Amino acid sequence: MYRYDEFDHGFVRQRVAQFRGQVARRLDGALTEDEFKPLRLMNGLYLQLHAYMLRVAIPYGTLSARQMRRLADIARRYDKGFGHFTTRQNIQYNWIRLEDAPDILADLADVEMHAIQTSGNCIRNVTADQFAGVAADEIEDPRVYAEIIRQWSTLHPEFSFLPRKFKIAITGAPRDRAAVRAHDIGLRMHWNADGEAGFEIMVGGGLGRTPVIGKTIRAFLPKQDLLSYLEAILRVYNQLGRRDNIHKARIKILVNQVGAETFADMVEAEWREIRGGALDLPADEIARIESYFAPPDYERLDAASPAFEAQRRSDPAFAQWVRSNVVAHKRPGYAIANISLKPAGGVPGDASAEQMEVVADLAERYGFGEIRVAHEQNLVLPDVRLSDLHALWQELRTAGLATANIGLLTDIIACPGLDYCNLANARSIPIAQRIGQRFDDLARLHDIGRLTLNISGCINACAHHHVGNIGILGVNKKGVEYYQVTLGGNADENAALGDLVGPAFSGEEIADAVETIVDTYLEQRDRGEQFLDTYRRVGLQPFKEKLYAAH
Repeated sequence: MYRYDEFDHGFVRQRVAQFRGQVARRLDGALTEDEFKPLRLMNGLYLQLHAYMLRVAIPYGTLSARQMRRLADIARRYDKGFGHFTTRQNIQYNWIRLEDAPDILADLADVEMHAIQTSGNCIRNVTADQFAGVAADEIEDPRVYAEIIRQWSTLHPEFSFLPRKFKIAITGAPRDRAAVRAHDIGLRMHWNADGEAGFEIMVGGGLGRTPVIGKTIRAFLPKQDLLSYLEAILRVYNQLGRRDNIHKARIKILVNQVGAETFADMVEAEWREIRGGALDLPADEIARIESYFAPPDYERLDAASPAFEAQRRSDPAFAQWVRSNVVAHKRPGYAIANISLKPAGGVPGDASAEQMEVVADLAERYGFGEIRVAHEQNLVLPDVRLSDLHALWQELRTAGLATANIGLLTDIIACPGLDYCNLANARSIPIAQRIGQRFDDLARLHDIGRLTLNISGCINACAHHHVGNIGILGVNKKGVEYYQVTLGGNADENAALGDLVGPAFSGEEIADAVETIVDTYLEQRDRGEQFLDTYRRVGLQPFKEKLYAAH
């Protein structure tokens, strides 16, 4: 994984010292809240309902065991003993005191972490496939290019004050695990007809108030042209994006206004002016960054492990966990182990300080000390020997981290909602807990099959409810919390927005509504169909009829 160089260390330390002075001036009254707000947002500090919230960047979702232990230490010393992992592969602390914020940033700097550009109208934390570098279907490791983009975009003089926040996601595999079409810019690596690896460029995706699936503006871009092409996109957006209306300032509004084809033409014209200059990526620079992501010292193992197979046959609970939580690795004898942060009745994405420390220990004991954060708000150990999976599972079970529900209905994505966020209209966490408890039966979950459920507490869609197979949006009607439902959304390479079912349900009704949706699917499905297959075949009407039959 990437290691800070001398510039990185100096730059982050300088920002910590600068912010320490700004906080001191705020605390003694020399700065008003209006004056302080843009300064704290530049350092990832939000003022929420009950306290300050600090959002810490985890670039492309990769961190070390040492870094995870520091995150646990911060949760224990400065928060209420837990952290919340988000859909942007960040971690948030929800109970921060302003006077502690500079010390937290200094502690983060000690382990090569920061909160820079996790907020504000800038290029946010670049996200990537959580299986990057180890996925069996991968073309190239996308973290290499995510790191190059991170270095290019950090404090970029032209793009440090964009019309609105800007999000980039990248995947290096045909299977999109990074939801690239739901981002301002999505990058998908693939081969061209000559066998060269490059990028499909998608622009104008985004959810929130105006949900849009990103559109391809270039089918193939050579790797050396990545930064110059991204710069061209950002230049066009910076020049033409609206600054008079916060709700119409995202690049998706601009692309929709002028049309994807016209926007692509404008980008190509801008690119012709800057291509071939300082932004060209030399092969030796790509190789230099690649060296930071060199594969670890894998053992030469057989593809099959007799011990693993015997344990799977003899232990049904372990076999169930393997079925849902373990993914094929590109190296023989290894596996990718997903750690669910979605226990029945738990808060999706939350991990206690003790659990973070357990994960750090397990990453060292059963891997190479590396951990990933998935945009689904789970954790990943990317390099586990097949022969170690049973022992790993036993230790996860002891720590309350062995829920076998990855990709299933209770693997719920949820934002903090009205329990913390001052933008929210409704609570997300209690709804997620209620649904999780309602479907707390692994045999039933596996019978239902792959099904994603996302819950957002407001129209800003931090939980990506528009692209959940079942999407739930909290709304406020005359001071009462209600929940709208959409069906048929999808975040992968076949990305789609969900269809609104009809009138919203009350908080007391929403778990019953989800059960009705699931029962209707089970009644309608053909043998072997997943939820999306059935929904696309039969459409919205059967679900709508069942949901409102009693109304």
